[in-house]
This record gives sequence, C-alpha cells and structure tokens, in this order.
Amino acid sequence: MRPHPTAEALVRDHTVYACVMGSRAFGLATDGSDTDRRGVFLAPTPLFWRFEKPPTHVEGPAEEQFSWELERFCALALRANPNILECLHSPLVEYVDDTGRELLALRGAFLSRQAHETFARYALGQHKKLEADIRVHGAPRWKHAMHLLRLLVSCRDLLRTGTLTIDVGDERESLLAVKRGEVPWAEVESRMNRLAAEAEEASHRSPLPGEPDHRRVEDFLIRARRASARQPDPYDEVVQGVVRGGGVRQP
Repeated sequence: MRPHPTAEALVRDHTVYACVMGSRAFGLATDGSDTDRRGVFLAPTPLFWRFEKPPTHVEGPAEEQFSWELERFCALALRANPNILECLHSPLVEYVDDTGRELLALRGAFLSRQAHETFARYALGQHKKLEADIRVHGAPRWKHAMHLLRLLVSCRDLLRTGTLTIDVGDERESLLAVKRGEVPWAEVESRMNRLAAEAEEASHRSPLPGEPDHRRVEDFLIRARRASARQPDPYDEVVQGVVRGGGVRQP
C-alpha cells in the first residue's frame, strides 16, 4: 500500500486557506514581533478510508506555523473557539483556493451568541493565570494582559454588532502601553472587569443568533469531501497500471 502522506505534505499540497495571526493581524506588531502563520488543509478523502486517519492538525513545517484539517477546524469554529474564529477573520490572508473562499464565505454561519460563553471562559482562565503570576513573581505577564484586554474588546464588540473585527485600530497605543508595563495592574484589571460586564450586557441584546448554522457548515464539508473523492488518487493510478500490465503487486 502506498505510504500515508507526511503531515508536511498535507500542509504543502492540500492547504485551502492560510493567513497570518498574532500581533501582526491584531495591529499590535512591533519591530520584534514574530510572524504567526495559521492554515487549513483538506486531507484527500481516500485517506479516511484507511485504518490510519489523517491528522487533525499539523505543527510546521515552518516555524510559528500551525494548520488544522478542515473538519477539525469547522468543528472548533462551530463551538465558537476564539482562536479559530479569529483565524477566519484575519485581515492578512496569504493563500486561499476555491474551497478556502467557500470557507471564508461561511464566516457568518459560525458566529452566534455562544461566543460570549467561550470567549468569557477563555478570558477567565487567562485572568487566573495573570493573578498567579502576580502571586509568584510580583507582576503579571504584561504581554498576556494586553492580549486579554484585546480579546475582551473583540468579544464585546462582536456581541454588540454581530461582526468580529480583530484589528485593534485606535486601541493600539493604549494596549501597547499595557504590554510595556506602563499601566498599573489595578487599572488594567478594572478595565478587564468593565469589558467583561459590557460583554455580558451586550449578550442579552446581541443581533447574533443563539446557535451557529450547523447544517450550512456540514453541507459545505460534505461537498468538499465529495469533490476531493473525485480527484485522481496516486495510489489508484498505480493499481490501475499494474492491472493493465497484467501483473499483481503484492502489498
């Protein structure tokens, strides 16, 4: 049997969407900022017919690169995973094919008021880590505090408007001041609490639906799998060549 494609080959040959995330996408990049790349790949459908399934995610092959298989990506997006939803809304798209364009056209199908719960739960976990840093080291990790504030602003505005915007815009300088440790923790924490309360209030009047559009997303995934199944498979070509030549290749 033909060897299973490597994880690197899946990302290299089957990526449908790739973007830049992190500080560069958020409008918070400085001279020393990394370039965090994220992507989505569509594993060829015949790979799912084997006992060994393709990976749900792949780290690399480049540094600061991470990709999800399409089904895993959609499942996480339907759960309003903050990192996944933000990936779908990156302003820095590096690559997109026809399947990727369909995925981007579905951005609204993934959004719902469930985002309040998932964003708030993530924010609470990050807040506890910052408090632990203060107890142990006497100060929070200011970069993480900045990104938590950014996430809370994004959550509040998503619930208010129904649109997810990840570039911080006019908030850039005030957030970078937090990153540099120029804002007292008491003031930062007060802002966090205020933003969380505003997000809670917005969740009750949000224009977003209560649930994401599972059916629309699943229809897209099935169409993508079917289209992939129709593509010539290199292993099938080898088998057909052996049959036409009158021989049988042993596994």
